[in-house]
Amino acid sequence: MTDLIALLGQKTLDWLRALGQAARFFVDLLRYSPLALRRFGLVVAQIHAIGNRSLSIICASGLAVGFVLALQLYYVLTTFGAASSLGLVVNLALMRELGPVIAALLFAGRAGTSLTAEIGLMKAGEQLSAMELMAVDPRARVLAPRFLGGVIAVPLLTAMFCAVGIMGAYVVAVLMIGIDSGEFWGGMQNRVDVWHDVGNGILKGVVFGFLCTFIALFQGYQATPTPGGVAYATTRGVVVSSLLVLAVDFLLTAVLFSVR
Repeated sequence: MTDLIALLGQKTLDWLRALGQAARFFVDLLRYSPLALRRFGLVVAQIHAIGNRSLSIICASGLAVGFVLALQLYYVLTTFGAASSLGLVVNLALMRELGPVIAALLFAGRAGTSLTAEIGLMKAGEQLSAMELMAVDPRARVLAPRFLGGVIAVPLLTAMFCAVGIMGAYVVAVLMIGIDSGEFWGGMQNRVDVWHDVGNGILKGVVFGFLCTFIALFQGYQATPTPGGVAYATTRGVVVSSLLVLAVDFLLTAVLFSVR
């Protein structure tokens, strides 16, 4: 019994220590982000590396989700004689929930793992230590531009995912099933609010960008400088990011869409 209590106490202390390190790391990123904006070319390069290279999987996934969503919703809505609302329901489902969440999960799996592995390998190769010896803070030169790049890239990828998904739903609903094109677009124009629906969806993308990029960088920065340590940090970063995205999505939905 004593050993169990000691183990529980040790695990609690380790968790609190990790939480404190994460909080300090997050504050450092926020502090050095304005300095990174002075070298905006570094941020643009990271937006290209993080966002543009994730564009193919975002577009392919958005198109597939749009196809399937239109088919499934058509079968359900025709039961209630509401097939004309297909465009509206697809738009709301993508903008409010599916777009931000799936884009963030894909970002964590594609770009997040790349960031974690990159920072972990730089730490294992002592490149970060070499920067510190040359009086160059790696948090300002390496981490902050990547953090800003991820925060900017995720909402843009979210918007692209939703746009491609809506076009995919249009192809299935109008060109394949035969729903009137005016009904498909008219429901969106009349019922979708730019600030409440589209704006809150993009806001979710910004929050998820903060979470996924921060976790990826933190796991890479704290990784054990060995091949096994970098691999474990990469896997752990994806798992933690995915779970936090799902949990925070519930909280944001409860706050943003509860009152209109």
